[in-house]
Amino acid sequence: MDMKTNRIDFVIGPIENYEDQLFGIRTAHEAYILLKDMEWSERLNKYAALLPILQKRLPVDPEFKAESPGSNSDLAAYDVVFYAGDCNSGSKTIAINLPNDEEVQLEKGSRRLQLKNAMQAKFDKILVPIAKELIVEDQQEYIRFDAFFSNTMFHEVAHGLGIKNTINGKGTVRESLAEQYSALEEGKADILGIFLVTQLQEMGELDVNLMDNYTTFLAGIFRSIRFGSSSAHGKANLVRYNYFKEKGAFVKDDNGKYRIDFEKMKAAVDQLSNEILLIQGRGDYEGAKEMLKKYGVLTDELEQDLRLINSRGIPVDIVFEQGPGKLGL
Repeated sequence: MDMKTNRIDFVIGPIENYEDQLFGIRTAHEAYILLKDMEWSERLNKYAALLPILQKRLPVDPEFKAESPGSNSDLAAYDVVFYAGDCNSGSKTIAINLPNDEEVQLEKGSRRLQLKNAMQAKFDKILVPIAKELIVEDQQEYIRFDAFFSNTMFHEVAHGLGIKNTINGKGTVRESLAEQYSALEEGKADILGIFLVTQLQEMGELDVNLMDNYTTFLAGIFRSIRFGSSSAHGKANLVRYNYFKEKGAFVKDDNGKYRIDFEKMKAAVDQLSNEILLIQGRGDYEGAKEMLKKYGVLTDELEQDLRLINSRGIPVDIVFEQGPGKLGL
């Protein structure tokens, strides 16, 4: 975390616990080689300084946001050179928030790495084709890479916000929620990510059209649900889809395409953010389990949408061609 001027980032170790669905403790080995885009990183890093302000603006009572995120956090953009291990099995990572250790995060902050060439590939090959199939034609203009990038970036920022230690002495949020933690934490990061984009736009710190971010966010839900309900990311997106549907954040037209109701979606973002932050802050294992059980289900209607996407030959994910030969070495 003290290295600031390095052009190459090398990440290696047993890092993520998504594969351990028994207790959510055991981590899987992975490695990345990444090249830092200095120009993009310079533009992004200003947002790291706003973390204390963003923490205070979270839509929850003060006791659930009393911790202060580390002031040494980095926010930067990279191009992927090489993946190995867990990050290259199944869905490919497009952004990283490390370290996961709560004590280090509170003392030092975290490093949030946006992997923009991998992100661009997923946007072009997967998200745009999905949007053409499922989003109403007059809202397809709001599907934009810049919105996808900022939604993903602030997803990673959101991992560092909220609370790491429960308010009632149950230990860390990770420990108290056990195997429910990963799906709920990914859900928190997703929903708080779009909440933060909204806050920054309203503060005048981010020059975006929020309809771009909200429409791209909805299309991204269909992309990530395809990772499967056993995946933490897939489960989190199922929760969000069904919650949005319940709150009227979108409607389907006669052709089966989705139309966003901006104001209702904005309200639903605030409400879901609040509910997840409360569950985490209280270390409410049963509450987490109930939320994931109630909303983390694949409905017949949604299954039909996914079958349509599959029938169009849209890939679930990208596949890397990598190694010394591809690099001309």
